[in-house]
Amino acid sequence: MLDALKVILEIQELDMKMIQLMLLKRQRQKELDNINATKGSLHQRVLGKEAEILEMKKLIRLAEGDHTEILAKIKKLESQQNAIKKVDEYNAITHEISAADRERVAKEQRLSDFYDKLALEEDLLKTLNESLNSTAENSKVLEGEIHESIRQINEEGRVLKTQRDELVEQADPDVFKVYERLLRNKKDRVVVPLENRCCSGCHIMLTAQHENLVRKGERLVFCEHCSRIHYWLESKALEDTVVATKQRRRRTTKV
Repeated sequence: MLDALKVILEIQELDMKMIQLMLLKRQRQKELDNINATKGSLHQRVLGKEAEILEMKKLIRLAEGDHTEILAKIKKLESQQNAIKKVDEYNAITHEISAADRERVAKEQRLSDFYDKLALEEDLLKTLNESLNSTAENSKVLEGEIHESIRQINEEGRVLKTQRDELVEQADPDVFKVYERLLRNKKDRVVVPLENRCCSGCHIMLTAQHENLVRKGERLVFCEHCSRIHYWLESKALEDTVVATKQRRRRTTKV
């Protein structure tokens, strides 16, 4: 195996941890976004209901004004009626009073409907506010846990990046460029062992000639199917590396 791959494998292990951290952070951030979206939705509903109630109160004031006007009109007609002596004029005003009284009843019914609707809307607003306050209170602990989790993820990520930067300084620049290009494309392991002539990345069988090239370790050998870089698992260059330790653990588990 190329000596240059030893450092790249160490970098890859750090990159895999960082990718897992990024996925976990994205998941935790999504949970936080969902909580905020729920609270935001409830808040918007509260604002909408408050606007509806405000509009309802305006309509009630207008209806109350109309009701006051019709009462004043009826009172005025009754005063006029008391001063009239002629039967025809008296009957005409009586007819007008009856019409005004019917209008009064209609306006009072409309006003009553407004009052009922206002009471219902205010009850709904109270329920929405209670739900918003309850959601905000109940989510405090969870939000705190998520923020702390994200803080720890960021801290762990900074440590890993520092370790990675140190290893990058030791890596072969040309091999590292190839590795980074593959990593950007796949977001997964791109330097993988060849096991039983099978690529550990795409799990497709390769030729004996390909296996021999990987065994020799004289140059970078890429998978014909997935373009990953192959290395020979039993290479002495892997001794005492993170990769070798993991392979020994796997074997022990299988036994």
